[in-house]
Amino acid sequence: MTERQKMISGQLYKSGVKELVNDRMLCKEQCYDFNALRPSQTEEQTAMIKKIFGKVGSNCFITAPFWCDYGYNIEAGDNFYANHNLIILDCAKVTFGNNVFIAPDCGFYTAGHPVDAASRNEGWEYAYPINVGNDVWIGGGVKVMPGVTIGNNVVIGGGSVVVKDIPDNSIAVGNPCKVIKKIESGKAREYNIEEKHI
Repeated sequence: MTERQKMISGQLYKSGVKELVNDRMLCKEQCYDFNALRPSQTEEQTAMIKKIFGKVGSNCFITAPFWCDYGYNIEAGDNFYANHNLIILDCAKVTFGNNVFIAPDCGFYTAGHPVDAASRNEGWEYAYPINVGNDVWIGGGVKVMPGVTIGNNVVIGGGSVVVKDIPDNSIAVGNPCKVIKKIESGKAREYNIEEKHI
């Protein structure tokens, strides 16, 4: 197996090989070009995200700056929006469903390093996929760690660090992020976590 194949399949791998260094450099150059576009150049921004991502649905928009490692491991569904300073370390697959809204300063980190210092110093790494369902709102400053799945119809409160899976129909907050409330269908529509209603 190549180091890229090991990386994508969740095995230990070394990121310093030429193939992966070249992949990252190409992606960083594309992110640089995206971030250098003027705010009014929305068509060019959309075209650049389609070039960077492995798969993009309709109505996908990211407010610069944005950075990722490889790009080809990112898939976004329809109606995807991310505000300033999104970082995706996509050594493994990062998948977003439909109607995902991401506030500023969020990070999705598939990459990890061995706890053993000797192995870490030898350059070994691993990566586990991140999956985000449909109809998800991620608050400002949220960090999502390797291997996490966030279900459908979920709200993650600002500043949370998500280290474990979050089930469907949940409001979850904190460090570590925990479910604080279930979202029940048929109830009055809430517009914030304090249960104010529309």
